[in-house]
Amino acid sequence: MSKLFSQFSIGELTLANRIVIAPMCQYSASNGNATDWHTIHLGHLALSGAGLLILEATAVSDVGRISYADLGLWSDQNEESLSKVLASVRRYSNMPIGIQLSHAGRKASTEIPWKGKHSISVEQGGWETVAPSPVPFSPSDAPPKELTQNDMDAIIAEFAEAARRANRVGIDSIEVHAAHGYLLHQFLSPLSNKRQDMYGGSLENRMQFPLEVFAAIRNTFPANKPVGVRISATDWVDGGWTLEDSIVFSLALRELGCAYIHVSSGGLSPLQSIVSGRGYQVGFAEQIKRVIEGTDSNQMAVIAVGLITDAEQAESILADDKADLVAIARGMLYDPRWPWHAAAKLGASVNAPPQYWRCQPAELKELFKTDEPGV
Repeated sequence: MSKLFSQFSIGELTLANRIVIAPMCQYSASNGNATDWHTIHLGHLALSGAGLLILEATAVSDVGRISYADLGLWSDQNEESLSKVLASVRRYSNMPIGIQLSHAGRKASTEIPWKGKHSISVEQGGWETVAPSPVPFSPSDAPPKELTQNDMDAIIAEFAEAARRANRVGIDSIEVHAAHGYLLHQFLSPLSNKRQDMYGGSLENRMQFPLEVFAAIRNTFPANKPVGVRISATDWVDGGWTLEDSIVFSLALRELGCAYIHVSSGGLSPLQSIVSGRGYQVGFAEQIKRVIEGTDSNQMAVIAVGLITDAEQAESILADDKADLVAIARGMLYDPRWPWHAAAKLGASVNAPPQYWRCQPAELKELFKTDEPGV
């Protein structure tokens, strides 16, 4: 029996298998509003047979966007447009759908990737960025505005309000974005957090604001729906955020009711020196999982991500207990039927819409769960 295609529960949310479609920014929204692109993009991913689909980084405010084309959930218009997209997708798929709530902090106000991804100044039509400290991401960037206590309280309220909106549109789970150099990661790392108050200095202090954001979301989102966190396990820079810090942070999140940790890395500094390769981040997930399993408190799931490209690799990660779930991102864009093909290789079956049942090869007659079509 394939472990990759076994059921798994994150809190009270049961997944058909352990394949997660990781958040992937599309830079195709209009003033934060979802567009026809999102209907097409999410629609075909929702027919892939994966266990969980997590929407892209979704800004909780207009100034929290990475770019002017980011998806958002701060206004009634944002909520209405996303609701329409999800209604279309769910007409043909019952795959659970999560959303990643985010604030870009000092990495906001940038051009979209295929137009250069450079910072856009206020004079060029961008907006003033904010951060825990007035330390720019790149020396060529304008220094961000240092957040005051009132500013931070407002951002916490924005995350909570976005969680309320997510629940109203029927989102099944929330992932808090504390990775890749965005605002919550900026508070965590000593490279970007130079504050002298209760939110800076020690590891405990630097974790405080991200923990407050998580708590606000967890207290707002229905208790029967899971809330997880994506982290960067390391900055890949000497003197920065480390795996050991990530373990402490993960344990603190678990005490607040965190349902899972999604373990990525990097993104905080242009000085990062990433040692990339096949499954290069899986070891971080494994070490966090070992610590979590070695404690007596409530368990939380661990998701591994990062150059996980084929079925046998994904299966071995789970079989060797290195993670509870595996997340696929770019590989899913390249092959939107990745779960189908993985199931075929591993002798498993997968949910598929009845409109596609006739496409399975003759030698794979058991590939589709025709008694559980997922529609």
